[in-house]
Amino acid sequence: MRPHYPNPTGRKEEESSLSLPLLGSGKSNEEGEKSKSNASVTGSVFNLSTTIIGAGIMALPAAIKVVGAAVGVGAVVLLAFLTHTSLEILLRFSRAAKASSYAQLMGSAFGACGTILFRLSLLLNNTGILVVYVIIIGDVLSGTSSGDGVHHFGVLQGWFGQCWWTSRAFVALLTTLLVFAPLAFFKRIDSLRHTSALAVALAIVFLLITAGITFIKLFNGSITSPRLLPNITDVTSIWNLFTAVPVFVTAFVCHYNVHTINNELGDPSLMQPVIRASLVLCSSIYILTALFGFVLFGESTLDDVLANFDTDLGIPYSSLLNDIVRISYALHLMLVFPVIFFSLRFTLDDLIGPSAMSLDSDMCRFVMITTGLISLIYLAANFIPSIWDAFQFTGATATVCLGFIFPAAIALRDPHGIATKTDKILSILMIFLAVLSNIVAIYSNVNAVFRKHVACEQQKAQ
Repeated sequence: MRPHYPNPTGRKEEESSLSLPLLGSGKSNEEGEKSKSNASVTGSVFNLSTTIIGAGIMALPAAIKVVGAAVGVGAVVLLAFLTHTSLEILLRFSRAAKASSYAQLMGSAFGACGTILFRLSLLLNNTGILVVYVIIIGDVLSGTSSGDGVHHFGVLQGWFGQCWWTSRAFVALLTTLLVFAPLAFFKRIDSLRHTSALAVALAIVFLLITAGITFIKLFNGSITSPRLLPNITDVTSIWNLFTAVPVFVTAFVCHYNVHTINNELGDPSLMQPVIRASLVLCSSIYILTALFGFVLFGESTLDDVLANFDTDLGIPYSSLLNDIVRISYALHLMLVFPVIFFSLRFTLDDLIGPSAMSLDSDMCRFVMITTGLISLIYLAANFIPSIWDAFQFTGATATVCLGFIFPAAIALRDPHGIATKTDKILSILMIFLAVLSNIVAIYSNVNAVFRKHVACEQQKAQ
C-alpha cells in the first residue's frame, strides 16, 4: 500500500496511515499489526543501527586526518549526544501531536510548507547517499586518482589492467543494470530482507579485517601513533577544518526512519533504550573505524579510505586481504542501495503530486520514476569526482536539516506547549552550531573548487 504523508488540513483518514516506507513490509493491516507486536528491542536496535551506519564510515578516516584523532573522537561523541537530543525531541513532540511520521510532525508544526520542506530535504539527502554509494563502488572496482595525480588502481584494474570494460563509467553502468535496477524494481521492502542480511555480514567482514591489519602493524612497529590535533599552519588550514564537519553530521542521521521503528516496536517506552544502545554501538564502530583507517594510512589517507587498499600493506597475504576488504564493502553497498532507494522513490512520488492510484498499482508511473531516479544517480556519480565532494555539499544542506535544524525548530515553535527550558537552550545551540559550521563549510567547499579550477587554468597556460 502506498504510504501517505500529512495533509496540513488534518484529515483523519490520512493521519492514520502516515509512515515512511523504508522499513515497511507492504503487508495487509492485519499482518502489519502482527509484525508490529512481534518487534523486539534487539531487532529495533539492529534496524536503527543499520540506518545510521552507511557509506559515511568510509569518509571518517579522512575527516580524522583533517581535525586530528582527539578532536575527531570528540566530534563523534558530541554528534552522538546531539543526535540523541534531537531524536528525543522528535519522539516526544510526535506523541503530543499524535504524529506517526517525521513528515506528519513537520506538517503539524509548520503546515504544508513544513511537509514540503521535509520531503525536499529527504529527497536531496537520500539521493546524495546513493550517489556516494555509486562513487565508492567505482573507486573500489575501477580505481580513483588522488589530488597529487597518483592513480590508485581498483580491483578490476589490478586484475586485468586499464581497459574500456574496467573503466569507472562502464563498471558503474554494469552495476546499475545488473544489480541496482533488478533490486530497485521490487515493490515490497520485505523482498529485500535476505540481501539486507547479507549486506550486514559483508560490512562486518570489512571492519574485522581492517582492525586486524591495523593491530598487526601496530605490534610490528611499522606504523606510528596518529596525530591527535589538527595541523594548523595558516588561515587556509583553519578554514579547511570546517570541511570535515558535514562528514561527521552525515554519519548519524537516521531521523527519517525512527518513527517507523518506533511503530514496529509497539511499546513507546522501549524506544529510548533502543536509541541509546544504537548510538553507543554506532559511535564505537565509527570511532574504531576512523582511528584504524587513520592509523593504518596516516597522512596518505584518501577521501575514500577504501581506495587506500591497493598497496602492499607489509603483512602476509596483503594483496588477498586488500581485495577481500574492497570487494566485501562494494558488495555491501550494492545490497544496501535498494533499501535507501525504496524510501526515495515514494518520497519523490508524493512530492510530485498525490494520485488516486497507489504507486504500486500504477506500473507505468512506477517504472518511470524508478528508471528516472536510477539514471539520475548514475549520471551524478560520474560527474562528481569523490565522496568528499558529495558529503561536503549534502552534509552541509539537507542532512543537517533532517538531523538537527528541523527537530530544533519544532521544539522552538512548540505548538503543544511541552518544550522545556533545556529543550529550547539545546535547540538554539543545535541550530547555531549547524548553521554557523555549515555556512563556513559551504564557503570553504566553493572556495576549494574555485582554487582548483584556477590552478588547472594556470597549468594549462604554462
